[in-house]
Amino acid sequence: MITLRPATETDLPNVSEWARAAYAPYVARIGREPAPMVANFAAHLADGDLHVIEADGDAVGYSVHHMTDATLFMENIAVDPQRQGGGIGRFVFDHLADLARAKGAARIDLYTNAKMTEALAFYDRLGFRITDQRIEDGFDRVYLSKDV
Repeated sequence: MITLRPATETDLPNVSEWARAAYAPYVARIGREPAPMVANFAAHLADGDLHVIEADGDAVGYSVHHMTDATLFMENIAVDPQRQGGGIGRFVFDHLADLARAKGAARIDLYTNAKMTEALAFYDRLGFRITDQRIEDGFDRVYLSKDV
């Protein structure tokens, strides 16, 4: 069973650890730490945007997402590398699609780094389509969207 719950302050060390572990393989490819590795998770927590992913009662990752006027924006997601590949990410996005529809949003938007080809392939499998690509904060970001 997979669930999402609001994060608490006691989750912050684990969230930072999951981010570092999940994004570490991309450091050499990008040439610097990806944005999630240095994100201000305390600010996301304060904004109510940080959620912990639990699988079978164990905390295994996090999601940073929030609603905008017409969309649910996925800022960041990471799953413990030892738990990746078991459908956790797909569940989270299915759950967020349900949440977006319930709140009247038309789609889910997100971005990833162009050099994170595994993430781009995953989002493609989930039905996301590229809407834009641009350099921001020194990162080559690919923007994607999926109607819900």
